[in-house]
Amino acid sequence: MTAAPSRLVCAGCGAEPDPLDPYPFRCPDAQAGDDVDHVLRRDLDLSAVRFPLGDSAPNPFIRYRAFLRAYHLAITGGLSDDEFCSLVRRLDRQVAAVDGHGFAATPFARSAGLSDRLGFSEMGGVWVKDETGNVSGSHKARHLFGVLLYLEVAERLGLADPARRRDLAIASCGNAALAAAVVAAAGGRTLRVFVPVGADPAVLARLEELGANLTFCPRTGGDAGDPTVRRLLLALAEGALPFTCQGNLNGLAVEGGETLGYEIAADLAAAGATVDRLVVQVGGGALASACAEALREAAALGAIPTSPRLHTVQTEGAWPLRRAFDAVVNRCENARPGAIRRALDYAAHHRSEFMWPWEHEPSSIAHGILDDETYDWLAVVEGMLTTGGSPLVVNELTLSAANTLALEATAIPVDPTGSAGLAGLLALRASGRVSDDERVAVLFTGASRSHTPNGRKQDEELRRARHPVAQGL
Repeated sequence: MTAAPSRLVCAGCGAEPDPLDPYPFRCPDAQAGDDVDHVLRRDLDLSAVRFPLGDSAPNPFIRYRAFLRAYHLAITGGLSDDEFCSLVRRLDRQVAAVDGHGFAATPFARSAGLSDRLGFSEMGGVWVKDETGNVSGSHKARHLFGVLLYLEVAERLGLADPARRRDLAIASCGNAALAAAVVAAAGGRTLRVFVPVGADPAVLARLEELGANLTFCPRTGGDAGDPTVRRLLLALAEGALPFTCQGNLNGLAVEGGETLGYEIAADLAAAGATVDRLVVQVGGGALASACAEALREAAALGAIPTSPRLHTVQTEGAWPLRRAFDAVVNRCENARPGAIRRALDYAAHHRSEFMWPWEHEPSSIAHGILDDETYDWLAVVEGMLTTGGSPLVVNELTLSAANTLALEATAIPVDPTGSAGLAGLLALRASGRVSDDERVAVLFTGASRSHTPNGRKQDEELRRARHPVAQGL
């Protein structure tokens, strides 16, 4: 390989970071207040890669390495394929030492229990991608391991100095923070976590156990947006590196999540099956954009016949993605591809007309998808429009019913955030938009601590008192 089969391009302005930049996470031409949706995306030359059907490598970062920017940087920088795979294996062993196990393909199959309970025929049904057994208990670690891998390659090639490592930083109080802490600890890196007051004591305790440095960020009257994100942006301006799943802050975080989409495509191909729809819960949007892009690439490479319709799910407490989607649709004169492209291009250069922070502090049992903004909104809106999908907004009763159904019908210990995609499917079925013969995929993305014996015991102990650092705030 003499030239990398991918490049990073800003979806908003078209700028590209220096190919040898050790930290190519954000658009180099982004300027505050320019109203452009600056998000770096990986542009993959599909003629230079093939989809690895039949590859038995258990680690997704080895099986799908030909699609990763870290691999492209490594190979063009002079590392061999064996050296890159050895690096992945070493880091994976370090993850296992921290969290008990490393990365492996997660289950994806038709759920007979859910399919029967929801009245699907034998031809149709519900397919579940189970991420609850992934590193740190959710899909988030996949996003961040890809970033760590890139940082390690940059150091191996001499593009970054391992003796002068910058702090990593994230704004989160849930699965993203836990994933970041596990992966950062595995990489021997300092992590700063900006959390809201009132965060789950069990999560805070685990973060401290993993060596993360916590900063509590109270929400004050008159300030728009998430206070933890504001503090994160300040830390980034002071030199910290974004170790976050928000695509606008770290475009490389999305491609690690794409390994989930590649696995879905590979499992479908192996089973000789297809799915008609994919329903994904959305907070910041990285998971939905990763799945949409991965399945688009898989279809273009012939692994699956076509991409399924993409539907997204947010709560009645906060639905900035639905608001943005409706605004883009209103700019489309008709459903022709040209009209959609023009509307998306306009939205990319007039972000404030489509995406802005939710006006009120939201609440929901699916608290993991209550981001004030959907940061990867434009890619997700594009994915829905080009596949014929749509955004869904579900109420608390539906979220609760979906979680109960998931636990009863599958025995997967998923939390209400992680089963929110199923809530979207319940809404689709109730509206008559999904027939009995259709196949619908959902992702169970986060494990519920309260459904494991150790988790119940720790939760009960930790919730008897507020976290001591937060008591004075």
